[in-house]
Amino acid sequence: MYEEKQKDHVHVGEAKQTSQPPAENAVNEVSSSAPRFRLDMLKNKAKRSLTESFESILSRGSKARGPLDSSGSVDLDSSVSNTLSSTNKEPSLCEKEKDGLPTLPIGSAVKTSGSVGDLSSITEDCPVDQSVTLPQQSFRRRANTLSHLPTKSQESLAPVETSPSVPQRKLMSDYESKHSQQAADAESPVRTRRHSWRQQIFLRVATPQKACDSPSRYDDYCELGELPPRSPLEPVCEDGPFGPVKEERKRTPHELRELWKKAIIQQILLLRMEKENQKLQASENNLQNRRLKLDYEEITPCLKDVTLIWEKMLSTPGRSKIKFDVEKIHSAVAQGVPRHHRGEIWKFLAEQYHLKHQFPSKQQPKDTPYKELLKQLTSQQHAILIDLGRTFPTHPYFSAQLGAGQLSLYNILKAYSLLDQEVGYCQGLSFVAGVLLLHMSEEDAFKMLKFLMFDMGLRKQYRPDMTILQIQMYQLSRLLHDYHRDLYSHLEEHEIGPSLYAAPWFLTMFASQFPLGFVSRVFDMLFLQGSEAIFKVALSLLGSHKPLILQHENLETIVDFIKSTLPNLGLVQMEKTISQVFEMDIAKQLQAYEVEYHVLQDELIDSSLNDNQRLDKLEKANSSLRKQNFDLLEELQVANGKIQNLEATVEVLLTSEGKLKQAILTLEQERAALLKALEEMQKKIGDTDGNPLLTRQEHMDAD
Repeated sequence: MYEEKQKDHVHVGEAKQTSQPPAENAVNEVSSSAPRFRLDMLKNKAKRSLTESFESILSRGSKARGPLDSSGSVDLDSSVSNTLSSTNKEPSLCEKEKDGLPTLPIGSAVKTSGSVGDLSSITEDCPVDQSVTLPQQSFRRRANTLSHLPTKSQESLAPVETSPSVPQRKLMSDYESKHSQQAADAESPVRTRRHSWRQQIFLRVATPQKACDSPSRYDDYCELGELPPRSPLEPVCEDGPFGPVKEERKRTPHELRELWKKAIIQQILLLRMEKENQKLQASENNLQNRRLKLDYEEITPCLKDVTLIWEKMLSTPGRSKIKFDVEKIHSAVAQGVPRHHRGEIWKFLAEQYHLKHQFPSKQQPKDTPYKELLKQLTSQQHAILIDLGRTFPTHPYFSAQLGAGQLSLYNILKAYSLLDQEVGYCQGLSFVAGVLLLHMSEEDAFKMLKFLMFDMGLRKQYRPDMTILQIQMYQLSRLLHDYHRDLYSHLEEHEIGPSLYAAPWFLTMFASQFPLGFVSRVFDMLFLQGSEAIFKVALSLLGSHKPLILQHENLETIVDFIKSTLPNLGLVQMEKTISQVFEMDIAKQLQAYEVEYHVLQDELIDSSLNDNQRLDKLEKANSSLRKQNFDLLEELQVANGKIQNLEATVEVLLTSEGKLKQAILTLEQERAALLKALEEMQKKIGDTDGNPLLTRQEHMDAD
């Protein structure tokens, strides 16, 4: 009876083996031909081996269950795939331990191919088979979903590399027939993973180097926001829409190599076509963006003669090293700036400023390349992203959410916040950068923003303490008091300070409230005259509309008129305002008002201090003045040294000039003497021959 069971018994996963292990053949031969007394000896040997094998399995199983329980997120697909593949390629752990014993009691546990309950009892002895016989699982190939996370109620088993053995296929088919309805209810359609809108923002603009959560081979497609084409060699879902799909035959290595070659060639072609399409799209977008950027109405139309003047100056060779006539530039700016050359003209004015001011200001930023700044992260990211939608919301170039305009604007503001750590990002900078971006490329706009902030001194009004902005508000009030006393009295009567209406003018250069045509003319004067132009425009606006402002008799209507009605009064009135600005000169008044503000501030502080505090303050001021004096002395010494060097150079040049003049006189005298000697010789020769010859000088005259 024992021998009959041994003959009928078949291990799971051994159906495709052509020959049994040598130890197993030896046992079968011994059991069929050996005498009866040797059977008892083999039984005792099998019992001892079985006991040792079970002890070893239990000890290893307890060690393996520990890390599995602690991890809690092991993918069952990978464990089942490895287990099934290992059963086809080499004997399992239990078979290695019990090699040569085909008649163990484990074989009797598999009574029928559908007895799931008996199979589950085996898992206590052999933990490797536990994932195969879970009653909650269904046997199907894993769907190709790129990043599909397993759930508790649904688990896909990975396909094995080789086809399963006969008992395994029988067991799997019986199990699927009994639980097909349960598996159909539990499974859900294959879904591709889609990025949320926050992730899209993060991927596209948040990080300097665009990253993706998917594997590295899909990086190019993740940047484009779409899924890559599926490789022809990736496994497909076995459960089709109309039931299980028949297993295909195993491809040969040659066929696999050909498929890979074909896939690689197709992928290369797709990438090339994609690059060409991107280039074509970029060229079309450049033309379209240029038309969108300059979509505004000019305040001062530029005549052809003025345009020719600008084109001549811009086309001058080596213009960055040539100083042009200041009056000529002022006259050209006053007559108008052509819209399609405005960005280049702003860069030209910046070059002329650098030539005029050879020594840069003390507060100069680090010379960090723009592309290097874009690779870094900024702490001002949230504030910048919020203000992107508020910057020129009606302009077509900036209206598209996270379009080309908003992305370029984000890059400029992010780069500047990293360059200038003290200022970082302040509300109003987005409008200044936006105006620059409408007239030039992204990198040029960043350079011009840096020029305005550091060379023109605009960054002082964006500092966190806002002290310079308070000084500017005081200066504007003093200008109104001196130039338009009745308007100043009317505003003071209703307790309307400049900060209620003029703060946005200074922080955004009038860009937040006024039309782009007017704002571009303000920037023309800003590059030409500096921050003084902002005071001129504000004073001209308020002065030219003084009668209309005086008609309003309460705070709300006055402020509403200045904020809403004033920016929309028409092109003629705005052109008149711009023409008045070029006729004003308030530089000395602004300097006097700034000193006056500091004096008043010191008096206010001194009134609240006692004698000791006042003495300490005076000592600090004295030490500060001494330090400034030393700095000025050092600069004076440097300047004197340069002057002495220049004077020495001039003396050397004068000496060489005198020597050259003396040499020239000597050469002229020698020439005259030689000519005279030549004439005398010619006369002597003519007298002897009777044929007078022409002198050399006469030959030259005849020619």
